[in-house]
Amino acid sequence: MLRPALRRLVLVLHVGVSVGWLGAVAASLALGVTGLVATGPGVVRGAYLLLEPVGWALLVPLSVAGLATGLVLSLGTRWGLLRHYWVLFKLLINLVATGVLLLYMRTLSAVAAMAGDPATSLDDLRTPSPVVHAAGALVLLVVALALSVYKPRGRILILAS
Repeated sequence: MLRPALRRLVLVLHVGVSVGWLGAVAASLALGVTGLVATGPGVVRGAYLLLEPVGWALLVPLSVAGLATGLVLSLGTRWGLLRHYWVLFKLLINLVATGVLLLYMRTLSAVAAMAGDPATSLDDLRTPSPVVHAAGALVLLVVALALSVYKPRGRILILAS
């Protein structure tokens, strides 16, 4: 079990990176929407060019940090990793979101390469894919947030002791 001071420190880190991840996803959603609806070619290309560095500099590190701090909290507190359904669901959400993000970074790299190529037309460049992925991630993260706040009852009976 984590000592109280260390538990609070890890909790602050976990909440901080989780809120940061949520904000980075919202920023990615805004960039994706901008790429779809903007009329100026520089704005469209710029929006798609920014998605890749936002992914590597913010989304990936924050998702991994959220997973790591969440694991430390669950293993070092009374909640446990496999005692309560809400903790398990949060773990699964984080694993799925991080896995999809890591796979999706290839697509963001390809979109950024197309955006940087002046020969690529705006019609070929515009794609709803970043909007769909960011919106899906936003939903998952809000569900994880709600689970953290409400902590619905229910224990995993096999491992609840």
